[in-house]
Amino acid sequence: MIRRVRLRSLAKVNLDLRVLHKRADGFHELRTVFQTISLADTIVIEYEAARRTVLELDDPLAIPDNLVLRAARATLDAMKVHARVRFQLQKSIPMGGGLGGGSSNAAAVMLALPVLAGRRIPFDRLLSQGAELGSDVPFFLTGGTAVAIGRGTEFYGLPEVAAEPIVVVTSGIKVATGPAYGALTRSLTSPDLSRKISDFRLFVRTLGDLRSARAASTLSANDFESAVFSQQPLLKKMWGRLRKHAAGARMTGSGSALFAVFGSKAERDLVAKTLEGDGVFEHCRVVPASLVSGGSYRRLWRRQLAEYI
Repeated sequence: MIRRVRLRSLAKVNLDLRVLHKRADGFHELRTVFQTISLADTIVIEYEAARRTVLELDDPLAIPDNLVLRAARATLDAMKVHARVRFQLQKSIPMGGGLGGGSSNAAAVMLALPVLAGRRIPFDRLLSQGAELGSDVPFFLTGGTAVAIGRGTEFYGLPEVAAEPIVVVTSGIKVATGPAYGALTRSLTSPDLSRKISDFRLFVRTLGDLRSARAASTLSANDFESAVFSQQPLLKKMWGRLRKHAAGARMTGSGSALFAVFGSKAERDLVAKTLEGDGVFEHCRVVPASLVSGGSYRRLWRRQLAEYI
């Protein structure tokens, strides 16, 4: 019997992102706040028990080393089952923009396959398995609003924030993560380390107290912005234009997507229309979306898998 589901695999933004120093393991010590948003890819999964495992991926973009297949193999191995699984992937989350599309796709597969197989995997094992696939993957197993520390794989849920409307601007400008980290040149003895941590704590406290990303946005920062904008002047120009409409506009991750949070859908839609008519954004995609709370994220997954739970 073939079991079939159609899934929405949501994107994320970093409401705040501080890079503290380089760790002994070669990774950087981070402090960030992840937030799921309504922008989403679509994944169709067809699952059938089989004597041997066969994985097929229909991906029009032919993404190399796609995390969907890696996540599927790891999840089937963890359940000790064999199956024929076919995936159809329709991308709406731009690649390389800091929106976490690949990590979200991997988490979607890890959440769906145990349900389709009628098996359970302990959640702590899913988390460790996700961390092996990518730093953002564990977050997408729960969604909502969360503080992440270390490499970004250790995270803690924050109070629910309002489902405020946002605009996401994607330019197609490619920002390689490695060089972006290299441009930061952080050291363990950075003189502004204490201030950076204090400012991050203030943002997190304000976000939790007000339950509003918009209200806290003027206290936010993204340490990658200065490094990336120095290499991509057009991106800096777009960010400046966006900040005229929303003072807390930010870049997400190591770039290059930009976003801003608004007080109403009417305000968001007006700004989106204004940006689309601005020549600086001529080749950009301006996407109206909204923040998605952890409760809404979990309800989404229960609805999507309800037939087989």
